[in-house]
Amino acid sequence: MNRFREKTVLVTGAASGIGLACARRFLDEGARVVMLDIDEATLRKAVAGLAQDRVLVQVGDTADKATAVAAVKAAVDSFGRLDILINNAGMATEGDIMHTSEDDFARVMAVNVAGYFHMAKAAMPELVKTRGSIVMTSSVSGLGGDWELFAYNTSKGAVSNMVRAMAMDAAKDGVRVNAVNPSFTVSRMTEDMVSDPELVAEFRKRMPLGAPEDPEGVAAAMAFLASEDARLITGVNLPVDNGLMASNGQPHQ
Repeated sequence: MNRFREKTVLVTGAASGIGLACARRFLDEGARVVMLDIDEATLRKAVAGLAQDRVLVQVGDTADKATAVAAVKAAVDSFGRLDILINNAGMATEGDIMHTSEDDFARVMAVNVAGYFHMAKAAMPELVKTRGSIVMTSSVSGLGGDWELFAYNTSKGAVSNMVRAMAMDAAKDGVRVNAVNPSFTVSRMTEDMVSDPELVAEFRKRMPLGAPEDPEGVAAAMAFLASEDARLITGVNLPVDNGLMASNGQPHQ
């Protein structure tokens, strides 16, 4: 497929996991991709082997407004336009409210919420020009709670409603805003979980299609939401979760 030929996509958190899978997917479908991440060394390794004439590397912290402004400017300066923003960069800390420090809470909110705000605000004027779209990485944790992930749950709940609010406001300008809500997905953030056989087995009991999820599967859903195939879809939080939400998190009997 070449659904994104001549289109420019900006992906945050692009050095690994869902972000890297998204960058590869959009490149495979003909797009030019700006890959933004805070981890320059990992990002440079990730870019090796990709279509260099259609990739632009940007390094920065999405919690910083200047990073967002610079990344959008670089996309337009290099490729002439911006059609799609993949708001994906994120982080998590463990702990309930009593064991979450003020600094940890502030940092999670700065990256997972303010970072998405900065990126979307910087990108929106260009997306209005191209009648483009935004796809955000939220989480099933933004649709329901988890134990011991207070800050992360709070941030993803904010993202899920940010999508709805932004979609309503942006529709008049022809810009669509959606989110995917993955569950347990293989990434740097879940390395410890993936390496725990008992935990993986417990997730498998609760996911009708099994666990963990592969980043490429999540990226496929994000590419659909960003494409013209989803032209009638906006304001949606799409669970991409191996059926976890359908099962209400209940284990197989």
